[in-house]
Amino acid sequence: MKEVAYLKIGELAKQTGLAVGTLRYYSDLGLLQPVQRGDNGYRYYSQDASQQVQFIKKAQTLGFTLEEIKKILNVRDRGEKPCSLVQSLLDQKIDQLELKIEQMTLFKAELEEYRTTWTNNPNLESDSQEVCPLISSVSLDS
Repeated sequence: MKEVAYLKIGELAKQTGLAVGTLRYYSDLGLLQPVQRGDNGYRYYSQDASQQVQFIKKAQTLGFTLEEIKKILNVRDRGEKPCSLVQSLLDQKIDQLELKIEQMTLFKAELEEYRTTWTNNPNLESDSQEVCPLISSVSLDS
């Protein structure tokens, strides 16, 4: 009978390039399941754990949070393909990015207005208590 070789967490860390602490964190979140725990408390992982870690890293590269990755893995663990969930999450990410881009564009325009105003009027009246009269001239009203 063939004996299955399990990876200790340190070996998995070397294979994946991640810190042992990160792998423990993934395990604690349920993203990465040790096959067993030894009497010594060590976590032992299957040989395909490295592929699971690569999946997590790739999903993070796409902007998925660890919570979202856990949802994706839970669908997979139920024996279903999570691709429709992934597409839905991706659509949400794109919508969020479009909103952020719009907000950042407006903010950039606002900063450019300040720059123009300050360049044209560099000697705003200064109260000796002010750190910088330029910043002090900014209104906090939204």
